[in-house]
Amino acid sequence: MDSDALNTFLVVHRRGGISNAAKALHRSQPAISRRIALLEQELGVPLFERVAGRTMLSDAGRVMVPFAERAVAAAHDAENAVRALARPNSGPVALAVVGTLAGGRLSTIMKRFASEHPGVDLTLRTATSAEVSDLIRRGEATIGLRYDRDRSRDLDCDLLFAEPLQVVCAPDHALAGRRVARLADLRGERWIAFPVVPGRREITASHVFALFQIHGLGEVDWTPVDSLTAQKRLVEAGFGIAMLSQSNAADELGSSAISTIGVGDLAATHDIFAVTRRGGFLSAASRRLLEVIRAEYSGTKASGRAKTR
Repeated sequence: MDSDALNTFLVVHRRGGISNAAKALHRSQPAISRRIALLEQELGVPLFERVAGRTMLSDAGRVMVPFAERAVAAAHDAENAVRALARPNSGPVALAVVGTLAGGRLSTIMKRFASEHPGVDLTLRTATSAEVSDLIRRGEATIGLRYDRDRSRDLDCDLLFAEPLQVVCAPDHALAGRRVARLADLRGERWIAFPVVPGRREITASHVFALFQIHGLGEVDWTPVDSLTAQKRLVEAGFGIAMLSQSNAADELGSSAISTIGVGDLAATHDIFAVTRRGGFLSAASRRLLEVIRAEYSGTKASGRAKTR
């Protein structure tokens, strides 16, 4: 059983079949089928089943997935470690971040790193917090930035910053620039927020609705909008109010496109973490990128909050 066979197995699983896997791996369908057949023969069990015309994992295949992911990631680590001996400041570095973190601060980080390491192939992917962890776990990304700490034992999480949340509104809103005593005083407002999608949990969505529950708001009148930019444009136009982090609303607040409503009993934050695979190989370039990320966030990092595992 080699890493190529395991990677082929994972691609067939993720792409939903032999045909799509062949396209992704730039191989023929018979070659992919033969690779899977040999792996199944070696294990003595089928890894896939055909159900209603679809290629699905068998029970053995579902058991196999996490082990295959770790094995393939370890093989990538070995390859990167050997290459790093000859070229310590070059090679690939893959960064995965939650989409709402891909703002001005991230641009500063990437610009600084790229200027210091022009030979490094730095790539960026956006995903949900859970997906960021999965990309790191599978070795498809080197460093991740996500909300909330992932408690998985195979990941290391480094708290970068506890970013305050604030209520934002249109500049001509009756409460713009004013203060209310309680979040419950805004119960009658229409809220704009990320939707909570079953099976695709996102911290930013669930956290906001948890705050509503904690403050006794229960069900509120809200509009689901799956885009940070669209949320801000709707707030600007007066279609509702939203709860955003300071960095996500910084540009609009600076240009007075939106305003804030102070809330006396609101002391909520989004914890932002850097995520790496525990025991995974980090090249010199990857370690430097982590240093740049920590330095960018260090000026606002809450005192007394240390690295968590």
